[in-house]
Amino acid sequence: MRTPETFISGIGVWLPDIVSVEQAVADGHYPAEQVDLHGLTGAAVAGDTPAPQMALHAATQALTRAHHPPTNLDLLLYADSWHQGPDGWQPQYYLQHHLTGGTCLAVELHHGCNGMFTALELAASYLHAHPDRHTALLVAADNFGTPMMDRWRSGHEHLIGDAGSAVVLTTRPGFARLLAVGAIAVPEAEELHRAGEPLFPPGATLGRTVDFVARGEAFQKQLADSPDAAAMAKIGGNLVALIHRTLDEAGIGIADVTRVAPMNFSRALIERLMGGLGLTMAHSTWAWGSTVGHLGASDQVVALDHLLATGGLGPGDHLLMLGIGPGVTLSCAVVGIEHLPDWVA
Repeated sequence: MRTPETFISGIGVWLPDIVSVEQAVADGHYPAEQVDLHGLTGAAVAGDTPAPQMALHAATQALTRAHHPPTNLDLLLYADSWHQGPDGWQPQYYLQHHLTGGTCLAVELHHGCNGMFTALELAASYLHAHPDRHTALLVAADNFGTPMMDRWRSGHEHLIGDAGSAVVLTTRPGFARLLAVGAIAVPEAEELHRAGEPLFPPGATLGRTVDFVARGEAFQKQLADSPDAAAMAKIGGNLVALIHRTLDEAGIGIADVTRVAPMNFSRALIERLMGGLGLTMAHSTWAWGSTVGHLGASDQVVALDHLLATGGLGPGDHLLMLGIGPGVTLSCAVVGIEHLPDWVA
């Protein structure tokens, strides 16, 4: 989707301390043989800090950096992957209570690791649907440190980290321009993230631990006798097609991409992804992402903040952001840097 005259005026990040893989191995949490195999070196661990509080910190920073009053918003979208607080309660109203007030539409997006991409697409459409709408606050936050999630062993290709992130999206000029954003689903593979478990009663109501390794193995066993056996093969091809479509909508080619912010997954997976695009690992944010873990819906925004802070992006540069989540949903966005924001210039 083309997003003309859509800008980013502020971003915010709340990232807790890192627990190293070496410490996790010493504590018996992470298999030593997987350290060299995947190249992952740590995960951000928030302890007992609630996810909505992490979101509040990130949102406050984003609005402060944008020089935008928190009570003057047209939309608030809160993306999450994991439990946020008491059942029957929604976290976006925590931000309205403590920061933004209650005058704008506020919605929770429980769209997994792709939630921030979905928020960008929905917010851009919402803002341009009415001439009086100008600014949206998009947040994502997760604290996975609960008994039902093992951040060190729940998946083969990633460690799970905690973080909060926020974006101020606006129709008025900002330091960066959202040039295009889009998504595509491979619904034949939706069982990848649930295979081997019943739909009811939901696992959370039973206190069942999330094990994406076991689900993936169960899904692979089912594929041989399934008409959806080609589903997994479609994911890579569809992602490349989505990337080129989004780049075309942004008005640039792959050669114009300065950096790529993918999911914070294993070295081998990102090497395959970058090789398929004809780019090197140096174009990616993997070297940094491997130190913090997969941060739910926050990977790409936290990567953007890191690149700006360390000089990895400058005026005229383009960032390609990529996401893969349950669905299986594939997401892509292109951000162009107009000028360095005043908090890093």
